[in-house]
Parts: sequence; C-alpha cells; structure tokens
Amino acid sequence: MIKYCTLLIITLLTWSIQAQDVLLKRADSLYAHGNYSKAIEAYETYEQQDLVYEKMAKAYLALGNYDLALKNYDLALNAFPEDALIKYDYAKLLSRSKKLNDAVVLFSELVYLDYRNPNYHYELGLVFEKQGDSTAMKRFHSAYELDSTHQKAIYKIGRYFLAKRKHESSLRYINKGLESYADNVELINLKALNYYWKEDYKESSLWFEKLLALGENSQFIHEKLSFCYAQQALYEKAIVHANQAVSFDPKSATNLYILGQLYETVKDYASAEKWISEALFIMDQPLNAEYTKLATVLNQQGKYQQAIAALQNAIKENPQDETAQFFLVRTKDEYYADRDSKIKVYEVFKEKFPKSVYIPFANRRLRELKDEKFMKSE
Repeated sequence: MIKYCTLLIITLLTWSIQAQDVLLKRADSLYAHGNYSKAIEAYETYEQQDLVYEKMAKAYLALGNYDLALKNYDLALNAFPEDALIKYDYAKLLSRSKKLNDAVVLFSELVYLDYRNPNYHYELGLVFEKQGDSTAMKRFHSAYELDSTHQKAIYKIGRYFLAKRKHESSLRYINKGLESYADNVELINLKALNYYWKEDYKESSLWFEKLLALGENSQFIHEKLSFCYAQQALYEKAIVHANQAVSFDPKSATNLYILGQLYETVKDYASAEKWISEALFIMDQPLNAEYTKLATVLNQQGKYQQAIAALQNAIKENPQDETAQFFLVRTKDEYYADRDSKIKVYEVFKEKFPKSVYIPFANRRLRELKDEKFMKSE
C-alpha cells in the first residue's frame, strides 16, 4: 500500500510538472507571437512565479504598460538580485520612465560589477545627461575607451565637440566611428555640420549629398545643401534644393523668400517675383526689406507701377527706411514721363533725408534732369 501511494504521488508530481512545463511553453509561444495579454494570463497561472516575473515585465513593456512592467522587474530583481541582465533591463526602463535616480543606482552597480562593459558606462552616461550632470561625458568617453567602435558613444562625443565648435576634435572621433561603420547617418550628419560651421561649404555639401544617397531626405538637409551650393555660386543646384526644402513646408516664408532670392540671382525675375510675393503673403513681421527686394525684382521686369506699390508697402512697414524711400524715388523716376514730377520726388527725398548716403546720387540725377529740362526749353 505504501509503495502504491508513493508511486501515485510521484506520478501526480510528474504530471503536474509536465503540465506546468506545457503551460510555460504555451505562454512563451504566445509572447513570441505578439499575443502579450494572453501570455501574461498564462504566466500568472504558473506556479513558480519567481521564474516568470521577468517574462511578465517584458510582456507588459511590449504592451506599453510601464508601471506594471516596472513592478514585475522589481519583483524579478528581488527574486534574483545577482542577475545582471534583469538589472540592466530594469535600469533602462527606469531611465525611460524618468525615474532617473533609481536608474543611476542600478547602472552604477552594474559598472561596479563589470567595469569593462562599455554599454554600462554609456547607459549611465545617458541618465546623467538627462539629469544635466556634466559627468555624462566622462561615461561616454569611458565607453569609447573600452570599445573604440561604440557608435552611440562616438556620436555623443562628436556632438559635444561640435556644440563647443571644437571641430577638429569632433571630426577626429567621427572619422574613427566611420572607420567601423561607414554609413552611420548620424555621424555623417555631424560631419556635414562640422564642415558647415567651419564654412567649408564644398566639403559640407559632399557629406549632405551622401545622406541623400543613403536614403535620408529631409527639409533640413535640403536647406543646408541649398545654402552650401549658393555659397559656392552653384546657383542652379542651390535652386534645386531650395525647391525641395519648400516642398516639405510650402508655408515656410523664410524658404520661399530664399528661393525667390536665388531665382533673382540667375535673372529669372518672374520666378523670383512669384516666390518672394508668396513669402510676403505669409510673413508676420516688419517686411520693409522684403518688399524692397520684391520691388527690385519687379523693376528688373519693367513692372514699375507694381514696384511702386511694393515700395509703398515697405515704407508703411518702416517709414524711416531711407533705402526703400530712395528706391521709390528711383522707380518713380523710371515710371513718370513728366520731368517736373521726377524732379519733385528727388527734392522731397532730400528734404526728408538731408544726410542720407543717397544724397550724392540724388544731386547728380537732379542736375541731369534740370539740364534736360533746360535743353528742351531752348
């Protein structure tokens, strides 16, 4: 009888263990296939809860329920306090959830346990960075010293030196990173910006073009490329990228105005008029300079009446803008047929701006007009 009972107990235990194994495999399968809620339900019925706290934490994390994910990571770490992987994942989630002090504690423990792991230093640096702690950069440097191919640490260091305008230091780290990963778009972007701020626009344009070749396509890249090519007097290329920048944000008054200026540079005055006019329609700031630019473009096309209207708008924006005032005089000089009317506008300008830098030109033109009038009267 005793032997029979013993055998029965063993059989029942075996069945129970096998049933639990089946349950765990089913739960793991549900998790693997993305059925996280069902996986959690299965894990919760597993008898040895200590063994599934980490699994439930990952399932809750996948669902976006950070509070329950944190709770289960905490239970898992209490169950296995020496498990570095649980501690690492828990610390990353604490950082992500803005529980920064707790994250610092765990990452610091990991650094102490395995100082030669570069990623522990990097992750600790990220938390310090979020806290505004200047020692973050030391952690990034430690990660780099332990692994000179650590792309994320290199990016942080390169960006830091770029912000400080220490271009040679920044480029040294960036180039090192590109040796091991030539197509790292973050490092290529930093390299392009280094040359941009060094005003080496030719080199900068090469690296921004590389970003486009790698499939990166953004308003920012096209804006920078447009400027780089304009600085090299490659205006047709600058126009291509300025158009691309505008296509990303057709309501960007700044980009519309820049595009208009570029068309003026290549003497396509009709296009310049179009884009500058659109920019002026959108802009919400003093626009005297912009209206004056529009008037210049209109004058180039002989549209003097429209140019006068644009300059009058410029003067409304800033009545003391003597450049706009003088350009208005010059435009009326071109537009008016009556010589007396031309003389009058110059004389009014001289009275209003007696110390203007444009007075010598006004005096010379007045002499010409009066001589023409005298010659005609004879």
